[in-house]
Amino acid sequence: MSRFSLLLALTLTGCQTLSGTRPSAPMDVHSHARPDEVRAKHVSLDLDLDFERKSVAGTAALDFERLEASAPLVLDAHRLEIRGVHGDDGTPRDFELSEHDPVLGSALTIELEPGDARVVVDYRTSGNTEALQWLGPEQTSGDAPFLFTQGQSILTRSWIPLQDSPGVRITYDARVRAPEGLVVVMSAEQLGRHDDGTYRFRLDKPIPPYLIALGAGDLAFAPLSDRAGVWAEPQVLEAAAHEFADTEAMIRTAEKLFGAYRWGRYDLLVLPPAFPFGGMENPLLTFLTPTVIAGDRSLVGLIAHELAHSWSGNLVTNATWRDFWLNEGFTVYLEQRIMEEVYGLERSNMEKALDYDDLVAELAKQEPWEQVLHVDLDGKHPDDGFSNVPYQKGALFLRRLEQVFGRERFDEFLLGYFDDHAFQSLTTAQFHEYLERELLSTSELSAQVDVDRWLYEPGLPETAVRASSDGIAAVEAQLERLARGTSAAELQTAGWVTQQWLHFLENLPEDLDEGRLRDLDLTFGLTSTGNNEILCAWLVRCVRSDYDAAYDRLEQFLMTVGRRKFLSPLYEALAETPAGFDRARAIYARARGRYHAVSSGSIDRILDWRPAPTSS
Repeated sequence: MSRFSLLLALTLTGCQTLSGTRPSAPMDVHSHARPDEVRAKHVSLDLDLDFERKSVAGTAALDFERLEASAPLVLDAHRLEIRGVHGDDGTPRDFELSEHDPVLGSALTIELEPGDARVVVDYRTSGNTEALQWLGPEQTSGDAPFLFTQGQSILTRSWIPLQDSPGVRITYDARVRAPEGLVVVMSAEQLGRHDDGTYRFRLDKPIPPYLIALGAGDLAFAPLSDRAGVWAEPQVLEAAAHEFADTEAMIRTAEKLFGAYRWGRYDLLVLPPAFPFGGMENPLLTFLTPTVIAGDRSLVGLIAHELAHSWSGNLVTNATWRDFWLNEGFTVYLEQRIMEEVYGLERSNMEKALDYDDLVAELAKQEPWEQVLHVDLDGKHPDDGFSNVPYQKGALFLRRLEQVFGRERFDEFLLGYFDDHAFQSLTTAQFHEYLERELLSTSELSAQVDVDRWLYEPGLPETAVRASSDGIAAVEAQLERLARGTSAAELQTAGWVTQQWLHFLENLPEDLDEGRLRDLDLTFGLTSTGNNEILCAWLVRCVRSDYDAAYDRLEQFLMTVGRRKFLSPLYEALAETPAGFDRARAIYARARGRYHAVSSGSIDRILDWRPAPTSS
């Protein structure tokens, strides 16, 4: 039996098949749930946001389908206080919360009565809930507190008891109460604030649980088009609306390329700097870091990426976290296509070339298992598979398919893929079967695509091609001049965009002394730049060259920005020397409480940090 045939056979023993048999989630090693016995279909939330206790409390009413009549409902719960469970008739149901697992949390097992189709769980989150980030006024742009959630990958179970697997898609509605003066938004249709002070929400399209998201703070709204707009703190709103003005053009471009946008609205929520990611593709309401507001729209590729998730990730989702590349590889490819259409081929090629270089550099540091698209995460946290591999190697694989079969034929395949699997979750084996049937078997060109090599083996296949970019070539010419001793003022940098500056800073000659670094800094204003991508690249080099003039800015940056993409390389650079390691730990001791658990978990490992133990 071939590797593909074996994978497909294993996948179809307990999961949803492409032929439409009863839906039953693939085996998910990162969930306690048993949806092949009882499967959640809808959750109704009724919640109070308590900013003083830093806790969310209320009820989650779960509607479910019973596939085995005698089986209990098994949910995921991470450090939740379960205050009671009752049936739809109001009578109690027996339940058991298993021993806490540091990664997976606990199994909440609920015994069902014969007629049950809904149960209501009364619960409260703990003070150290990983999905919830409570920010004080000093961490926001104004004088009000802020709360946001981050559910990916397996953190939703820490603020909602449910079947927290991407293979179990659910609809939801919510009633949420917050302190006076705070606006609540969610990844759903915004039904507004009612007379009783309750904000209400509804999403009638099934999504994986990690996409249920909430934000609450001093928020204002600015429209970008009839179906798009931006939420932000009032102090940030004008700059955000200017930066993201091309959002509607991106939506129209994506629809032209990949089919209808099926979610109704596409709004953006600009979060305070503590947000750990660049963006999170929560449906109808993408969450964004303010670090992409550069003033010149040079970082809006992030918008294209999060928008593309409306097709790959939200519409068609990875069924388990070892299939993560189905979300991110597809999304990077779609993002590149959107950027090419809106901003031109050269800008797209520039970004693709830089992404390729980043991937090659990362592969050189990784163990073989980390280099595989269909990564084996058994016994590991899902975030252990987070790297450039699912993103960039996945996108290169799709570009290889486009190269072999031609863009027109590959676009037909993409349209069919999204239509045939809309609102479904797929494994790599199911994708492989669909690819074989709908594309590879239709042409003798399929021999040019070594699918097994791409999907199941480490490293980068020889057929992966780095995009050619005149803009990057221009940067490399100036790097050569710099290496020969040319002063900063004599370098030809007029008109460079962010991507060119990043390539320049990441490839500076290693032998530049403090004087030459100061020359670059004073000439180009690098330490004082407001472009966070450029600043991070510059600060990494400053740390490795011990350029003292940048250390105050470095500390201020680490104390105010929570985006993991920036924090990890800076702390890694500091940790390379004993003095830097001590400096890093001193800063981290003050900054850690400002970071989301997603970021602090990564930095804990870099600095060998041992957090104080918490009670379950």
